[in-house]
Amino acid sequence: MAHSSGSKALTNLVKTLTSKMSTFSTQPVVIDGKGHLLGRLASIIAKQILSGQKVTVVRCEEINCSGSFFRNKLRYHAYLHKRHIVNPKKSGPFHFRAPSRILYKAIRGMVPHKSSRGAAALTRLQLFEGVPPAQDKFKKMVVPAALRVLRLKPGRKFCTLKRISHEVGWGYKDVVDRLEEKRKAKGQAYHERKTAAIKLRTKAAASVSHPADEKLAAVGL
Repeated sequence: MAHSSGSKALTNLVKTLTSKMSTFSTQPVVIDGKGHLLGRLASIIAKQILSGQKVTVVRCEEINCSGSFFRNKLRYHAYLHKRHIVNPKKSGPFHFRAPSRILYKAIRGMVPHKSSRGAAALTRLQLFEGVPPAQDKFKKMVVPAALRVLRLKPGRKFCTLKRISHEVGWGYKDVVDRLEEKRKAKGQAYHERKTAAIKLRTKAAASVSHPADEKLAAVGL
């Protein structure tokens, strides 16, 4: 009896997870890339865009890579030496330096991008360094299956795409940092104004007595 009830609970759990994975929103899902592992995030995004979901990733420069910075830097420099023997400027491979393009190439490698289905999937993907004004108003999501704090063993070394990209030729690290500081200061000021307005509204609502309150209090409500 216990075995049958346990199997039934497991079946219901699988059905619930399957239904959640099969549903998608018509609006783009905005993911905050900070603190996610590069490969795990890329694999999940690849599945989502192939299923028809539009995905936007902001703060790509804060994505993490497992392994020490020095090891990842050597790996990237080895990648920079790979070139086409005939016409590298035309045939590639093209070595992307920007964090958003590094994530794009990781996702593209997990998608059949030479087919019409894969090409259509890549059109549903948008990647940004920092948080552009158009995406600043949307609610940001995280992917628990790709978070470094949940997936990387404590004590393991890691680094950010921002540092790797800056070392191999990406020239916009200071620009993105400056714009992010301005955005965070603006968001903090808005939060303080909103909190103060809510407190004033609550205080005003408490100070106003309604005639129905006395009748409700008389009957014990």
